[in-house]
Amino acid sequence: MILERCLGSMLLVLSMLSNVLGAFVGVNIGTDVSSMPPASDVVAIVKAHQITHIRLYDADPHMLKALAGSGIEVTVGVTNEEVLGIGESASAAAAWINKNVAAYMPSTNITAIAVGSEVLTSVPHAAPVLVTAMNNLHKALVAADLNFQVKVSTPQSMDIIPKPFPPSTATFNSSWNSTIYQLLQFLKNTNSYYMLNAYPYYGYTNGNGIFPIDYALFKPLPSVKQIVDPNTLFHYNSMFDAMVDATYYSMDALNFSVIPIVVTETGWPWQGGSNEPDATVENAETFINKLIQRVSNNSGPPSQPTIPINTYIYELFNEDKRPGPISEKNWGLLFTNGTAVFPLSLGGPGQITGNSTAVFCVAKDDASEDKLRDGLNWACGQGQANCSAIQSGQPCYLPNNIKNHASYAYNDYYQKMHTVGGTCDFDGTATTTTIDPSYGSCIFTGSSNSSTGRESLPPTALGPISPGGSTKLPLSKIQFLISATCLLVVLL
Repeated sequence: MILERCLGSMLLVLSMLSNVLGAFVGVNIGTDVSSMPPASDVVAIVKAHQITHIRLYDADPHMLKALAGSGIEVTVGVTNEEVLGIGESASAAAAWINKNVAAYMPSTNITAIAVGSEVLTSVPHAAPVLVTAMNNLHKALVAADLNFQVKVSTPQSMDIIPKPFPPSTATFNSSWNSTIYQLLQFLKNTNSYYMLNAYPYYGYTNGNGIFPIDYALFKPLPSVKQIVDPNTLFHYNSMFDAMVDATYYSMDALNFSVIPIVVTETGWPWQGGSNEPDATVENAETFINKLIQRVSNNSGPPSQPTIPINTYIYELFNEDKRPGPISEKNWGLLFTNGTAVFPLSLGGPGQITGNSTAVFCVAKDDASEDKLRDGLNWACGQGQANCSAIQSGQPCYLPNNIKNHASYAYNDYYQKMHTVGGTCDFDGTATTTTIDPSYGSCIFTGSSNSSTGRESLPPTALGPISPGGSTKLPLSKIQFLISATCLLVVLL
């Protein structure tokens, strides 16, 4: 009895911390992977990268068991194949909740159920029972006394909004109005949120050149190319923000204005076929890291600036078994051994630093390419940095861009020279960080893994930053709070 009360208190503390700490960046975990690690290894990788929220596309029992006691917030999925049965039978919904949710709580911190995946556009024959399925699941949660901890929603794609720009005139496809109205009414009644799959990659590649790629990649646009809604005069600095705002305006057109949006999928593929030139490591690195910075500032889109955009990146590993073009198989942030495909960083002064005590010197995100090129040439020449690792065919050559190469050269110089007066400046293009920039087989000088190879995982952080730039509470302090809560329960 005491243990159950303690676990329940743990969930309460974690929920309170989540609310206080602001927006989060989570990660989707797909399983169409030919060499998928065991569930225990996947959870270890997630923890090593300080990922605090994950979304599963099903309710895999091995993963749910492995997540027990981790504190990681979990969204479980009802598969598209299961939606019809649950929509037609309240008893089937109750059985699903008992088997896939109640059986693992409270030790596994399940906080949401995603009912299907883009049901309206991918399995439209199930649309008539979608909201009924959600209602049946919610009623089963109420019966199990779990409805306050677990929210029910359903991810939808941007395809149900035919004309998302300008955002202020966006509306849902009228043929779905009845179903979407019922969906929004359910979300409002249950205090849940709208799940949105928003992909600027597809918005750009399918946009026939209407928008520049920098707009899709969160890069600043020159004043003459600013994206402005002509009706509201709101400036949109990214396609991501415009997509979220188009969804808010679409809900408003149906007279729903208080339902928050969580982006359940977004990302950028890092490899594609010959007809997919924008699926590159450089673009994926830019999109993901700028997305993390964007979400972590805790603000919303122009029309809803006070509602943060909690977001799940698609995805943890490459799903190489997925059908379709080459890009479809290359969205993963990490290789299955846990190393990063490209450097991952929150950036800025509020970043989480993991357990690293080393200081590295890297290129600034906003540094000009001309200055970076000058700095790189100086470091590899007069500065006598060892730049062999960034030559073609070597471990740090990819991603083949000036920022990545400059970071490696700057850091090699800095590690060798800072004890005798060498600085990390390079004409204002460099900055220090305690996040190890090593990735894959590319080991930066000064890394704790530089002498042994990159067997352990990098202390990359994907967690959120709280308002004002302060970092999240470290895991040790969260564990202390939980322990204190449990002690209080015992004493009471």
